[in-house]
Amino acid sequence: MKLRQCVFVAKDLESSSAELCDVLGLEVAFRDPSVAKWGLANVVCPTGHDFLEIVSPTQDGTSAGRYIDRRHGDGGYMVILQVPDAQAERARLTGMGIRAVAQKDLPEYHYTHFHPSDTSSVLLSIDSTFAPAGVDPKLWWPPAEKDWLKHARSDVTNGLGGVEIQAEDPDKAAAHWSKLLNLPVTDDIIRLEDDAEIRFTPIVDGRGPGVSAFDVKVVDRHRVMAAAKKRRLDRGPTQIEICGCRINLV
Repeated sequence: MKLRQCVFVAKDLESSSAELCDVLGLEVAFRDPSVAKWGLANVVCPTGHDFLEIVSPTQDGTSAGRYIDRRHGDGGYMVILQVPDAQAERARLTGMGIRAVAQKDLPEYHYTHFHPSDTSSVLLSIDSTFAPAGVDPKLWWPPAEKDWLKHARSDVTNGLGGVEIQAEDPDKAAAHWSKLLNLPVTDDIIRLEDDAEIRFTPIVDGRGPGVSAFDVKVVDRHRVMAAAKKRRLDRGPTQIEICGCRINLV
């Protein structure tokens, strides 16, 4: 099970994406027109072979807009995990009573989004991809479309390292996610592929339960911190804030 994509939600898509790209050394690879069905616009930005996405409401009454209101502003929103068989995971989780709020099965891509009320106030998606013949499976990621690789940069940041989820009862949330993902938990940390992790912490910022930080693998920390300081987004020697969400440079 791999952490493949982390998603922010923000009111102002263009200014937020400019900050994200400038500070983390990224490029926008794709704007997905299909998210309009949920009243959203987005950008998808590769970091190495993983992805950061920002979604932004384009109309009233969206679940993303309610999430912004509930958590008092922009923030971390969604976690996308890649697995070998997303259909099997869907059956297992819905069998546990976890509600699927969106799903699709295409020849090249299966996904299921699960209700945040059932997943510790985090929108969780579990996805599988099936690369066409002659395409490296590690490079096939339909949520970023076919030409994303030419926008992938790894000179400043190079992949995702983890997700921090804050909860009123971190032990309980960690145990719940351990069941959701069918993976062991130790000291409120669930280990994923490629040294990534999902960890659970108390609520310390008054914003309620949900994603409190993403970890991004950094290649040029000095470059990131200089850009963050210029925009007043630095929060410590190895931490910045973008879209109302802390980012740990690991």
